[in-house]
Amino acid sequence: TEKPTFYIIGDSTVRNGSGTGQNQQWGWGSFIADHFDTAKLSIQNHAIGGRSSRTFLTEGRWDKILQNLKKGDYVIVQFGHNDGGPLDDTARARGSIRGIGEESKTIYNPIHKKEEVVYTYGWYLRKYIRDAKAKGAIPIVCSPIPRNQWREGKVVRSADSYSGWAAQVAREEGAAFIDLNDIVSTQYEAMGTDAVKAFFPVDHTHTNREGAQLNAQIVVAAVKALNGTDLKQNLK
Repeated sequence: TEKPTFYIIGDSTVRNGSGTGQNQQWGWGSFIADHFDTAKLSIQNHAIGGRSSRTFLTEGRWDKILQNLKKGDYVIVQFGHNDGGPLDDTARARGSIRGIGEESKTIYNPIHKKEEVVYTYGWYLRKYIRDAKAKGAIPIVCSPIPRNQWREGKVVRSADSYSGWAAQVAREEGAAFIDLNDIVSTQYEAMGTDAVKAFFPVDHTHTNREGAQLNAQIVVAAVKALNGTDLKQNLK
């Protein structure tokens, strides 16, 4: 039988640029394959910089994955960093409506020059989960990794927004969940601000190779602890 595929979808914190470390910036998805036995599991990192839960879908990137997605495959999803932008600005038009409700808004998309119905962050996450399950694949939702932002000695988390919303949707849909936002924040706090600052040579969002490798190790450790999925059987 054909070996399963592990699909990774997300933004630049998961795969930065062409995934070759330009400008010292790497995403954690670029180092996931180092931890798996690729004789047993194919790894495909489809994450792309600048995308939100909405635009990864509307650009047709998810549809291309769905064409090949099969029973026994895995899909790990991490969005949120780019979802907070405007819905209809002329630069990117990539924002989603805040929250996880069913509300929607019809806008004129100046990028694609047509009307578009925009939904909530939670609506888009639910679609990825349900589409994957409909194909017999196993979805895993991640909360967005934290930025290098601190307040009173603690990393600023997003438990009351995107991380909390991701957790709630995963729970309601019966999908596996990795709270990357909290786990990575806790690790950063243990290391201290100076050590963590070295991971962010360009800005407060994108890690260098060492930071991305650390985050990949954290994802893998979380995969080992997941219930309801046998993905860990494919680890080295």
